[in-house]
Amino acid sequence: MKIDLRSEIGELEGVILHTPGPEVENMTPQNAERALYSDILNLSVARTEYAQLADLLNTVTKTFQVRDLLESILAQPAVRAPLILHICEAEGCLDLCDELLALPEKQLARQLIEGVVQPRDNLTRFLSKERFSLPPLHNFFFTRDAAMAIMDEILIGRMAKPVRSRESIIMEAIFNHSPQFSVNTINPVADKHQDPVATIEGGDLLVARDDIIVIGNGSRTSSQGIDFIIEQLKAQKDRKRHILVQELPHRPESFIHLDMVFTLLDRDCCMVFDPLVLSPSKYQTIHILIENGRVTSIREEKMLIDALRNLGMDLKPVSCGGKKDLWTQEREQWHSGANFFALAPGKVVGYARNDHTMEEMNRAGFEVIRAGDIISGHIRLDDVNRCAVTLDGSELPRGGGGARCMTMPIRRKPVEW
Repeated sequence: MKIDLRSEIGELEGVILHTPGPEVENMTPQNAERALYSDILNLSVARTEYAQLADLLNTVTKTFQVRDLLESILAQPAVRAPLILHICEAEGCLDLCDELLALPEKQLARQLIEGVVQPRDNLTRFLSKERFSLPPLHNFFFTRDAAMAIMDEILIGRMAKPVRSRESIIMEAIFNHSPQFSVNTINPVADKHQDPVATIEGGDLLVARDDIIVIGNGSRTSSQGIDFIIEQLKAQKDRKRHILVQELPHRPESFIHLDMVFTLLDRDCCMVFDPLVLSPSKYQTIHILIENGRVTSIREEKMLIDALRNLGMDLKPVSCGGKKDLWTQEREQWHSGANFFALAPGKVVGYARNDHTMEEMNRAGFEVIRAGDIISGHIRLDDVNRCAVTLDGSELPRGGGGARCMTMPIRRKPVEW
């Protein structure tokens, strides 16, 4: 499959998922915060809820599972040893190399994702409070962040938190070596001159149109990371590019990425968290214009919606949590109420639990449909116009993300604007 992603809403043709496993439960209340969780999930419930998302996507597009892709590249001797060495060097556990290399690829993939339990075979390890020699990847089911498709290339994420760095290493190896894909990867870490504080995560990057990229600048994506993206686009001298940067608060933690407050729903419609996106605030919206390989303009815009309208994307905002009550808006934003994922123009997926958001979607002309009705075949997606497909969600939202967070699209059909 060739990578091709030129919008947030084009009909989905390929997406990468990762079904949560024991790595989600491999934590305690004491280390949950370090694992970037505010609570511990019930794995059996989370897996049931995630299966609904996966089943829905399997009815409408081609899906790939991270674990399967990882197993396939670990079966290649030329990939296996360098990848294990890279991971062990990055995480300071070179003593694990031989042990890991001796494992069959299925078990090795499991260990790289679920973690390697530390043996208590000497005094230091016996006294250590750490349970794992190689920590679990607690957040890997949020496949959005570690790699991003932009046009026909893959940008590898440079994660803000070290606990997630191995996700990027694995995703880069998959795209570089899996026979399933044909793509060029770009990795900020490979640039020796890159600023060490440059971070980029996929939840902050939205391909609005093939000439417009919207990027959140907050706790997970730094201005230096955005500068790296600017340099990559400057090297493409074939056309004019617009980058719209939206500053984000670093607190509360529900604002970690732009897609927690702003997502695209259709050619003329978007989901917003009103208090940040539509209300005057100290958080700037900045418009950067790139022409003929250089930045020709950089200026502040009034609001993100206005900046998009000035570029020909006149979007009607739909309010997360409704328009009436700030309390409700904040509550539903916390549970990923703004985090929608498009299956096709005007056909999006979000959590059913956010009642006021779904009521607002219905008022905006979106038929609210249960995911189970599409999975069972009771309703065909092709037979409805605009729709909001609802996912069951009690445990998954507590992990800190929604449908967009849990999906990494790699190919979409072109959109007729």
